[in-house]
Amino acid sequence: MYAFDSRVRFSEADHHETITLPGIINYFQDCSIFHSEDIGLGIDYLKEKKRAWVLTSWQIIVDRYPRIGEKIKVGTWATEFNGLYGHRNFCMWDEKGERAACANSIWAFMDLERGRPAKPLPEDIEKYGTEAPLEMEYASRKIRLPEELEEGTAFPVRKYHIDTNEHVNNCQYVQMALETLREEMLVRKVRVEYKRSAVLGDMICPRTAREEERTVVELCNAEGKPYAVVELTGEKRC
Repeated sequence: MYAFDSRVRFSEADHHETITLPGIINYFQDCSIFHSEDIGLGIDYLKEKKRAWVLTSWQIIVDRYPRIGEKIKVGTWATEFNGLYGHRNFCMWDEKGERAACANSIWAFMDLERGRPAKPLPEDIEKYGTEAPLEMEYASRKIRLPEELEEGTAFPVRKYHIDTNEHVNNCQYVQMALETLREEMLVRKVRVEYKRSAVLGDMICPRTAREEERTVVELCNAEGKPYAVVELTGEKRC
C-alpha cells in the first residue's frame, strides 16, 4: 500500500466545517498520482510513451466527513491488472485509525496516439504490485438509468475543469452533478461511470432523476451523448 498523512484544510471544507465530497475524491486522486510518481511511472513517464491511465468508474463510500484540522491518512493500492484494465482501492482513515471513506476504481490503459485502449507492458505495471482487495460491498460498474430524466441548464466546460490530460478532471464531473441538486445532500455512496472525455469549450447538458434512494445525473454533450453518469445516494442534509 502507498499512503501519506495529511490534515483537512480550510480550503477543503464547506460551511458545515467538514471536508467536501470533492475534497475526499481529490485526496484519492492525489494519492494515486503520488504513488505513480514515486515509483517512476508518473505523468512524464506516460507522456513520453503517449499513454495514460483513464478512469472508467468510481465507487465511493463515505462513512463520515472529517472536520477542519483533523489529521487523516490516505492510502491506495492496486488489486488487479486484467488485460487492458487496472483495479485500484483507496481508503481514508482518521487519527484513531478508523475508516472515514473508501473507494474502488477501474482504469483503462489508453494509447493516446490512436485514441483507443492498449494492453500495458510488464514495465508499465510491475512496480505497482497487487494486494488483496478492500473488504467492501462492490457494486456494478454500470449505472442503471431511470426511465425519465429532467433536462437541466447547459453550461460550458471552463478552464478550471481541465487537468494535465487536457480533459475535464474526473472529480469535476462529480462537482457538476452536485450542482444540479435542489437540496443539499449528505452523500454516503457515489458511483460514476465515465463514457467519454469532455474538453475545453464543450457544452455540458445535465439530465437529472431523483428517486427515493438515489439521485442520478447524466452529463451529456449537445447531441445527448453522455460524458459521465453520476449516482448519488444519501439523505437530505440539515
